[in-house]
Order: sequence, then structure tokens, then C-alpha cells
Amino acid sequence: MAVNPAELVIDASLVRRLIAAQFPQWSDLEVHPIEPGGWDNRTFLLGDRMTVRLPSAERYVLQVEKEHRWLPRLAPVLPLPIPVPLAKGVPGEGFPWCWSVYRWLQGDTLAVERVADLRDMAKDLTHFLRALRQADAVDGPLPGDHNFHRGGPPAFYDEQTRQALALLEGQVDTKTAREVWEAALAAPFGGPPVWFHGDVAWGNLLVKDGRLSAVIDFGTSGIGDPACDLAIAWTFFHGDSREVFRDGIALDRGAWARGRGWTLWKALIVLAGMTGARESEKARQLAVIEEVLADHRRFG
Repeated sequence: MAVNPAELVIDASLVRRLIAAQFPQWSDLEVHPIEPGGWDNRTFLLGDRMTVRLPSAERYVLQVEKEHRWLPRLAPVLPLPIPVPLAKGVPGEGFPWCWSVYRWLQGDTLAVERVADLRDMAKDLTHFLRALRQADAVDGPLPGDHNFHRGGPPAFYDEQTRQALALLEGQVDTKTAREVWEAALAAPFGGPPVWFHGDVAWGNLLVKDGRLSAVIDFGTSGIGDPACDLAIAWTFFHGDSREVFRDGIALDRGAWARGRGWTLWKALIVLAGMTGARESEKARQLAVIEEVLADHRRFG
């Protein structure tokens, strides 16, 4: 069903109506939006032990069924909590797609000031990602529309990347950036498909008492090449913590070349589309690009 995003209002009132109509046993619980609310989905706190998660656009709907099928199978083999679906809602009350109720996971989103030791954070994260890679991948979801082709060859975004490079000529070191991109294309993944998260970013990592406490939002997960999970090396870690992450993640040189490519692609397209954006956000994307380029100069 095609929906005009400008006409779709996803707010606490909608969630209350959906819960009352489909899960009346929870209709007396309070509903509050969770901030930041995310881009692919809008998330609301239901009572104090559950969350409601609704796709924000049709292109994210495929993630609902995937998470309901696979997260209960992954959760028992992972060393940290992940979202466990409790119920799946259906279209109603003017909302056109399926949606989810999850168990609430406590913790704050990752930030440097919330971490006791970045090296321990890097160890905890690599331990989790290695365990995820070792999970049974039989019949798992291969890269495709459901996860915007994460886990596939970065060449899927070749045209987009080159367009961004052309637009950013003079703003970034496009010569080295093209080298990074070509190196990513020249290092094809040759291993068996394994599970990956697909969006290992600060907003999807929860911290409690200074340590990594949970990993959330598996909407871009799947089985394939885990190199896309390396982006956190340049978007968050630095110095010693990045080296701890590099050592602990146990991926080969080709994976790191592809990981740099994935990270560069995302930063370039975000920066290229930032007309009128805040200077602080532009500076953040430029910093990520420079970290990737410096890493290529050192290891590429």
C-alpha cells in the first residue's frame, strides 16, 4: 500500500489506539515516545517493560517479519541481550503496515562520556560480533531490499559513491577517497555467508554502568559479508581502542578494505546531501572521512 509519508502521523495517540484494538491486555499501560526515535522506525515505551516499534516508511516493512523470525533464534547464542519480539501487530487505525512489540532493554545509547574504558568497550563489542558471526546461518536472509544490500558487495553503491565524490571535489581528498573505494571493490568477499548486524552505530549500542549492555535494531541484519560491521572503527573508536577492536574482530585485510569502503560510501552520501545542514554535522562526517582515509594510508 503506497502511503504519502507527509500524511502519516506516527505518534503516541496512534500507538495507544493500536494497542487498545489489538492487545487490550496492555491498554492500561502508558505510552511515551523514545528520543532519539530513529529513522527507519518510530519507537515508543509501553509501560516500563516493553517498546512498540513501527516502520516509518514502506521500505522498512520487510524488516518486521525478519526480526520476528530470526531474533528469537539469535538471542540464545549471543553474549548480550538483543530485542526479543513479544507480539506482532497488523495494519489498523490508519497505520498501513505490520509492527512490533518488544521487551524493553535498559541502558543509554553509546557515548564516550558514558564509557568507563573504551578498550573494554571495543573488547565487549568484538566478542558480541564474533558470536553473531558464529550463529547458525542456514536459511538466513541474504542481502537484498530488506537491508539495503548490507552484507553484499559494496559495488552495489558504486554509482552513488562516484556521484558523491564528484559533488565533493575540493571539499575532501577525493583522490585518496577514490583509492579507498577502488580498494574496496578490488577485495571481493570469498567466505561463506555469516550473520552480521548491518548498522553497528552509537544509537544501536546500549551502555549501562560504563560497559556495553545490549545491542538493538537488527533491521539491516542478514547473512553475508560482515565487513559492513566495521564502520564503528572509524565512527566511534580511535587510537588504542580502535586497535583493540581491529585485533579482536579477527577479520582479514580484504574485509577491512571493504569496511573502509562501506564507511566512506555512507559518509560521502550524507555529506553530499547536506545542503543547509548544521556545521557540526558536516564536521562530523568530514572527520569520519578523514579517519577512513588516514586508515587507508596506513594499512591500505
